[in-house]
Amino acid sequence: MLSRLGLRYTSTVSAAATAVSAAAPAGRRSLISPSVIPYIESEEPITFTSNEAKRQRRRLLSRPGLVGIKRGMTCYFDNQGRRLPATVLEIVQNEVVYNKTVEKNGVFAVQVGAGYKKPQNVTKPMLGHFRNAKVSPKEFLADFEVAKRSQLPKVGTQLKADHFQIGQLVDVISITKGKGFAGVMKRWNFSGGNATHGASKSHRLAGSTGQNTTPARVLPGKKMAGRLGNERNTIFNLEVLDCNAEDGYILVKGCVSGSRGSFVEIRDALKKYGRHLINEGKY
Repeated sequence: MLSRLGLRYTSTVSAAATAVSAAAPAGRRSLISPSVIPYIESEEPITFTSNEAKRQRRRLLSRPGLVGIKRGMTCYFDNQGRRLPATVLEIVQNEVVYNKTVEKNGVFAVQVGAGYKKPQNVTKPMLGHFRNAKVSPKEFLADFEVAKRSQLPKVGTQLKADHFQIGQLVDVISITKGKGFAGVMKRWNFSGGNATHGASKSHRLAGSTGQNTTPARVLPGKKMAGRLGNERNTIFNLEVLDCNAEDGYILVKGCVSGSRGSFVEIRDALKKYGRHLINEGKY
């Protein structure tokens, strides 16, 4: 755009440095030396906020994950005889329903469906969506973003529990239990007011929520009473203790948020991607 008008884009930092250096008295060293700051000259300023630049900065996985159902917790004994808490995640009819592309959807993502839903309980647009993929109606759909187009699997591909390996680290995404309307002590761990010494009807109150005449309002984001739970939560770096493709379950170490019977999303560990405890000689 600037080149068409016959103009040239120059770095404002370099221009300011040159001006300060010229205004400095003789024999004195300027505060900003133009030799230290590089001179930037280009036809158009560099844009770092485009969608493609944002995707390149993100850390994406190389394959999709699975959708499971939380069945509860149990005990697991490893080879060393240690008793570990474990969560049972059932893998039911996981199939690739749709592939999203950058040209059409803005991202490379894999839509995985799980479970089964009666056709009479599915809307006509969703029935057509499943019919195009040649899969049965699914009860739950989840999107898993991948890095490249070549990492998109074929639509209709079945994914089983052996998608993960024993000893691998995974992230589990689920919806926490809804606890209804809660006060600040339960919701935000506030200390509350005094129990005695003149305290009256303020034992569990939040206290002051603002300042004085300025700003004369409660600032956004103030921690107050409200609905607790029923939010999307991610637990990182859970170890896979056991996986069985025939019986369709995955056993992960530790706890997973959410109620029994709720759907969860299981993916490769994002923060420690590629790290397997098998290679560390733990098994």
